[in-house]
Amino acid sequence: MKQYSFAITIGIVVVLLVLFVSSAVFITLKPGEKGVIFRKFTTGLDKEHVYDAGFHVIAPWNEMYIYDVKEQNVSESLDVLDKNGLSIVVDVSVRFNPVYNKIGELHEKFGISYIDKLVIPEVRSTVRRVMGRFTAEEIYSTKRAEVEQAIISETEQVLNNPKNNIEMTALLIRSISLPAQLKQAIENKQQMEQEALAHQFRLGKEKIEAERKRIAAEGEAVANRIINSSLTSSLLQMRGIEATIELSKSPNAKTIIIGSGKDGLPLILGNN
Repeated sequence: MKQYSFAITIGIVVVLLVLFVSSAVFITLKPGEKGVIFRKFTTGLDKEHVYDAGFHVIAPWNEMYIYDVKEQNVSESLDVLDKNGLSIVVDVSVRFNPVYNKIGELHEKFGISYIDKLVIPEVRSTVRRVMGRFTAEEIYSTKRAEVEQAIISETEQVLNNPKNNIEMTALLIRSISLPAQLKQAIENKQQMEQEALAHQFRLGKEKIEAERKRIAAEGEAVANRIINSSLTSSLLQMRGIEATIELSKSPNAKTIIIGSGKDGLPLILGNN
């Protein structure tokens, strides 16, 4: 009976040992995963050989570190200060992935927790540094696009540095929140500026219309002076005679009295 119990105990130990050894020896990397091996008794961390997705067999005393190399997303809500020391809350989101063939270098420098040690601190630092160069009004309205582009460019420059082995694919500023009173003051100022611009536009339009009327009036005055200077009494009499001749050709009943009108022009008397 004792021998039977001992055999069972030995069997259980063997099974547990096999399970332990198999979990350490047989490694399966899923799609989107890569691995780097650490050989504790020989060469140490093998930075040159990166294991791809699939089934791998390693020595039980070695250790493989598995990295998720799919695009990842980290969101942060940051309390930052503007150029004048005013508090602003910014929500940012950054998308990135490790450089596939540089997992060894990334592991040696930052380890598995590289997101907490590298990505998040650099994003926070860059957002605070960039926004510290602008006022709250510029960040919220007048230079928002410039602020966003500066944050994206400077964060990308740090993370994509060959020494860090991270590829940043996008950085989004989801929202910028100001204290209620400051936000209201900025919006009131913007409204006043819009009203001032509208007023200037109306004044400019009225000025242009006034100038147009002045030019038209001057042109009309010049035309009248030219006409008046050309209307002599002889010319008027000639035009009257020409008109009389034309009227005389009309079939309508009329009486023309020559020389009885003012300045000797004809009088035209009709049936009516």
